[in-house]
Amino acid sequence: MSRLAKKPIPIPAGVTAEFRDGIFYVKGPKGELKRATPSDLTLEISASEVAIRPVAEGRRGRIFSGTYASHVRNMLEGVSRGFEKKLEIEGVGFRAEMRGAAVSLNVGLSHPVVVEPRAGVLFKVEKNIITVSGSDKEAVGDEAARIRRVRKPEPYKGTGIRYAGEVIRRKAGKKVVASAA
Repeated sequence: MSRLAKKPIPIPAGVTAEFRDGIFYVKGPKGELKRATPSDLTLEISASEVAIRPVAEGRRGRIFSGTYASHVRNMLEGVSRGFEKKLEIEGVGFRAEMRGAAVSLNVGLSHPVVVEPRAGVLFKVEKNIITVSGSDKEAVGDEAARIRRVRKPEPYKGTGIRYAGEVIRRKAGKKVVASAA
């Protein structure tokens, strides 16, 4: 069993957690989440913490315990504080604008690309920064990756859509050599 799974996971204030029929439910100020658990694990919920225990001594229970401990931590943090990822748009004429709940990207293609958010995820656009936020860490990361995939940053000029703080390794362009004529 992993070291993280051996430690009980504290439940933040204002969050309720429940485990029934092999599904872990969490409800908090930022929303509700649920996740099915493997049959090799059981969750013991007290008033202030969640403990993950393997049902029987075996390899599968040990394997899943650490992964599921991370899922539970992310779910508890998501419904209490939420998650967000920021994306930067860089390039001449590149811009993003909101169209209802969706974001429309003009990034040098022949047409604007409209990206619709999945349930539980919100987009916000300020100048050249797109903020993707929600209570489900996996959904926020997937939506941010989907937006980035529209126009990945290219290594020569650095234009495109990238995560805030992401460092793009720049390549040197072609050198012009003067020839003696």
